[in-house]
Amino acid sequence: MKRIIKTLLLGAVFFGIFIMVPGCSNKPAWVKKNAEIIKEYNVVGRTRNDIPDTKIESNLKPGVVDNINNLPELRLGEGITAKVYWGPMALVSFIKMAPNSSFPESEIKGERFLVVMEGDVQELINGNYTSLKAIPAEEPDGIHGGVQKREFVYLLDGARTAVKAGSKGATILEVFSPVPAEYLKLAGVTNIPAPISITNFPVKPTVEPKKIYDLDQLQYTELVPGSNSKLVSGYGVQLSFLRMNPGCVFAHHIHPEAQLMVVFRGAIDEVIMDEVVTMKEGDLLYLPANMVHGGTLSPLGCDVLDVFFPPREDYEQNRQSRYAGYHAIIPADARIEVVIDGATTRPGLTFTEGPVWLNDKLYFSNMFFDQDWNGSPAKSTLVEMNVDGSYRNISQGMQTNGIIASPRNTLIVCDMFGHRIIEMDTRGNILKVLADKYDGKPLDGPNDLVMDAKGGIYFTDPQFTPDAVKNQPGRTVYYINPEGKLIRLLNPDEFAMPNGVALSPDGKILYINNTYDNETFWNTKTDKENFVWAYDVKEDGTITNGRKFAELYLETGVLNRGGKSSGADGMKVDASGNLFVCTYIGVQIFNPEGKFVGIISTPTYPVNCAFGGPDMSTLYITSYNNIYSIRTRTKGL
Repeated sequence: MKRIIKTLLLGAVFFGIFIMVPGCSNKPAWVKKNAEIIKEYNVVGRTRNDIPDTKIESNLKPGVVDNINNLPELRLGEGITAKVYWGPMALVSFIKMAPNSSFPESEIKGERFLVVMEGDVQELINGNYTSLKAIPAEEPDGIHGGVQKREFVYLLDGARTAVKAGSKGATILEVFSPVPAEYLKLAGVTNIPAPISITNFPVKPTVEPKKIYDLDQLQYTELVPGSNSKLVSGYGVQLSFLRMNPGCVFAHHIHPEAQLMVVFRGAIDEVIMDEVVTMKEGDLLYLPANMVHGGTLSPLGCDVLDVFFPPREDYEQNRQSRYAGYHAIIPADARIEVVIDGATTRPGLTFTEGPVWLNDKLYFSNMFFDQDWNGSPAKSTLVEMNVDGSYRNISQGMQTNGIIASPRNTLIVCDMFGHRIIEMDTRGNILKVLADKYDGKPLDGPNDLVMDAKGGIYFTDPQFTPDAVKNQPGRTVYYINPEGKLIRLLNPDEFAMPNGVALSPDGKILYINNTYDNETFWNTKTDKENFVWAYDVKEDGTITNGRKFAELYLETGVLNRGGKSSGADGMKVDASGNLFVCTYIGVQIFNPEGKFVGIISTPTYPVNCAFGGPDMSTLYITSYNNIYSIRTRTKGL
């Protein structure tokens, strides 16, 4: 055990995390042990001189793991109960609201965050009731692809508030600073000290008061490798909705800010001074300022909420850096626009794919699937869309997928269920079959494609077709060279499901992503997992030197079942070499070195994307029966 502690403490020094040994003469019992660990491993410290003594003691024992189910249940009103825990300067409340129950109107003292975790509520804002809701992510299938949404609002001192639950009830999360006397009284605390001022700390609120936000549209901020957070700060508290990847190590560290922690999902072996305690869903922990701690993640990873008080400047600097990188590509005021809602327009859309911009129009596939992914070429179309969102079918009777434009102003199309790559004109006429057989046998289901500067075409074949018996020995990637010869580039089933394919701007690197992996419903598991892979392109168009390029974030449901399925589908490269990958949790952006930049969140799972518009700076996103767009600061190739 001492060897583990020493390794993690040395890691704290490596990450530049410093500590301060409390100097109070009336020290709690844990301080002596903590000081011994600090001295033994010679950990250098940092101090803060702006943290007041609030004289409020936590209802959790310092450094002792508890569970939210062990807390007493407070009755806040008819049909409203709460589980509450607090530290010296922050209080967290998980509230269950029965259908149509309500809080009476009151006044905010200090600051309060309200996050809807389940159901929906009406919150009084500026004298009017405003809706906030939580929507769970849908399990993706042929017709369902809704993403998770959790809305929240931040209210400041003096604001009037009242909350009404919807017809199905709600679960809400509240975080207050300073600790509200009303909750302490309900919990039976006597001799409640006067509240402190929270407005003099260096970190200022990162969200506007009285404005509705979606927690799941915030960008992830990397805290340590493999550990990323959606950070929200007020004056007195900082909320860190933390996603820690499987196998991640959070090095032993200390900070002068106190911390409250609750586990939402998964598990972590939390190191608390010289002990290791496994924390699981619902477990709570209060870490006083400067208590030594760290953690090692389970194979399922772990999602937690950390509340720091006061807010950490180092985390805020990391957040600003991440947002600056994202906004260098996506403007801060850019929003997802619905170009087509195919559920309400005619002739209607079902499952959109393969977009490409050509001659001031967007061309895309409209694939028919039922819930179980059964397709129908007869119900599928190829669509031409004008910049104003009006559109028409130019072809029907083929279940096409990926599309690219040729130098001849024609369309190169994956006729997926037709087992071929074809060239079409923009009126929908088939001009030529470019590939339909390999080794004398039909292709299975060409999916996505990209053309190099020589006119050669790379395409994936994940065998995602209804044929019970496949024609080829496994899923793979092909290359049609400029002379028309078809070459298989990878051994069958090197990827569990190769899908999106793209080239770097100079054509020297080929990117391939992987949709499914490590799943019981899929018959192949590989080392490709939830990564985009990069390959060097040789002079003859073949590829070599395959390596991991970018790790894709995984959706919560996938993590819960131990899968590695990112849902990676179509992807594009911009003129600067940034890679845009459509996945279950949004369009993930990576720079030319494979470093994560940010996520464009869409209301439904994005399936594919393409740059277009007059200046090639609008990113169009196909997503089930919708076409979305968003302005960017970059340009497509």
